[in-house]
Amino acid sequence: MTKNRTSMADIASHAGVSTATVSRVFNGVGQVSADTRRRVLTAIDELGYDRPTPEHTSDTPTIGIIVPELTNPIFATFTHHLQEEVSRAGGISLICSQTPGATSEVDHLISLIERRISGLIFVSGRHADLLADLSPYKDIAQRAIPFATINGARSEVPAPDFSTGDALGIRAAITHLHELGHSRIALLTGRTHIVPALRKAEAFTQVMSELVGDPSPIIEETFYTYEAAAARTHALIERGATAIIAGSDLQALGAVRTISSMGLSVPDDISVIGFDDSFLISHLDPALTTIHQPVQAIVTSAVRGLFEALATPGVPPVHADYVFSPDLIVRGSTARAR
Repeated sequence: MTKNRTSMADIASHAGVSTATVSRVFNGVGQVSADTRRRVLTAIDELGYDRPTPEHTSDTPTIGIIVPELTNPIFATFTHHLQEEVSRAGGISLICSQTPGATSEVDHLISLIERRISGLIFVSGRHADLLADLSPYKDIAQRAIPFATINGARSEVPAPDFSTGDALGIRAAITHLHELGHSRIALLTGRTHIVPALRKAEAFTQVMSELVGDPSPIIEETFYTYEAAAARTHALIERGATAIIAGSDLQALGAVRTISSMGLSVPDDISVIGFDDSFLISHLDPALTTIHQPVQAIVTSAVRGLFEALATPGVPPVHADYVFSPDLIVRGSTARAR
């Protein structure tokens, strides 16, 4: 520590532990539970003190985490929780974000393998693209590097996948809107060669047929961006949609922007539902009704499974699907149909 001697008491007070516990964390002696150590380290960080010298050794697992981008809040949320869980499990994270037109998933993968990475986690990566070459994943398996995928299960990928139940979320959204009297419901989603978007579209078609009696509902495919969604929303309104379910919160925000620019109101004229429940979404005006992805549960299970694989080398990797139920969070962007 670089501050005066009373700082240890400050840290202890902030963490809700004794100064003796803080001393044990700093000196690396005595028994301190993982949760208590984390509380002390969090207090050190929040109060601006220098951490004790890391206790990592050459045996400390290094986990590569590859995400599509960090500008979309949901990917930033996944990355934050993955880093937390890997640290809690005793590992170190290396975060790699893809850059359109520059660094690709394969580029990152080559670099991580050269660094003798212990394990890998892919979030909505190439594994989720039905048009992608899956041979890099099979190469990872042949190298006996444990890995897991998140949000994009493919039976051809020899690894467990941990995903949000897209179909369950879409069913909950349509049911909510149907109960509010909406029948002209549109889906604004990603391109359906991406697994989560395809599952949303398939579920939307099925549930709209079952609940609303519309076997050919309005589906608009575009990029998972604010701008792309804003541009495509005009067509949905022109086709008479009174409610829009978006494939992501960013798409929902784009839809809201276009609706407002057309002189219409959310939710009085058009109801909007997002997907993700990203950070700050609840603070919009009106606050966005959305499908909450169970990020913490997905991340905890994925990291636990990866470290179990690290602890049992020699066990051949197999594919498995773990689906986590999302929740509909009703806020102010949905209302009864006029």
